[in-house]
Amino acid sequence: MTPIRHAYLHGFASSNFSRKGQALRRFYAEQGRELHTPNLNAPSFAELTYTSMLGALDEFDRALDEREGSGPEPARWRFVGSSMGGYLAARWAQLHPERVDRLILLCPAFDFVARWPTLIGPDNFERWRERGHMSLPDGTGTPVDVHFGLVEDAMTHPPRPIVTCPTVIIHGTRDTIVPIESSRSYAQAQPQVRLVEVDDDHLLANSLETIEAHALRELIAPKPTLYWDFFGPTAQGTAEHFHGHLDEFLAREGFADCETGVEGVEPGRHVAAWCRCPEELVSTLGRALRPRRVE
Repeated sequence: MTPIRHAYLHGFASSNFSRKGQALRRFYAEQGRELHTPNLNAPSFAELTYTSMLGALDEFDRALDEREGSGPEPARWRFVGSSMGGYLAARWAQLHPERVDRLILLCPAFDFVARWPTLIGPDNFERWRERGHMSLPDGTGTPVDVHFGLVEDAMTHPPRPIVTCPTVIIHGTRDTIVPIESSRSYAQAQPQVRLVEVDDDHLLANSLETIEAHALRELIAPKPTLYWDFFGPTAQGTAEHFHGHLDEFLAREGFADCETGVEGVEPGRHVAAWCRCPEELVSTLGRALRPRRVE
């Protein structure tokens, strides 16, 4: 079975000791899972770029391979990324689609280059460009001269990385740093992306339980759905007959933590029996019953 790793990617002016990251790390530990929290302020907050942050994640991944060893199949990642960390999670997934399994993005900072003049004012943005640096607070609140190379490098990356893996975005409707319209249009354009709107701001400080619930359901213990499709005028009866045998098989094998059912895909023409099960059972059920698709 392909090894799965979990990580929280912090945002801009934050660190691996962020409150959300540490809270999620404790939550994962309660579920018996390790949540990695790499420091992405590379080479430093003052000289930060998207490219250097992605490089820091590459290096963190390689270091884990050296420490834990790499098997015949490389480990796959499940990321929770916050703000700029959400952007980085999506960008890394775009660059390494075979290495990323699932994502949760928290108020992801898409289109952030275009947002800078609004956030700090157009005059301040121009002064930043002219001087080459501007004082901004780091994760501890300490003012640091951040180089304009952050913006110049960001312009070399896509404003909205396209992801292919199942992705959930949790975004506050009162977010003034990254307005929710950004995530709404992003999710509408990609069927594998689902948006969860919460009554909160950019920090999502009041939405930790929602984040934890989705992390549990989507990343820690997801339940994929296996489908057996039947077509033609007898599809309904055939699907229901198969569903009965499916329940008998699950009971006989002692697979109790599964849900099953029958749903009409196209009335009178296409009906599917389905089974939602823990992901560790997918390969067993796949070999035994050969579903047509898994979602």
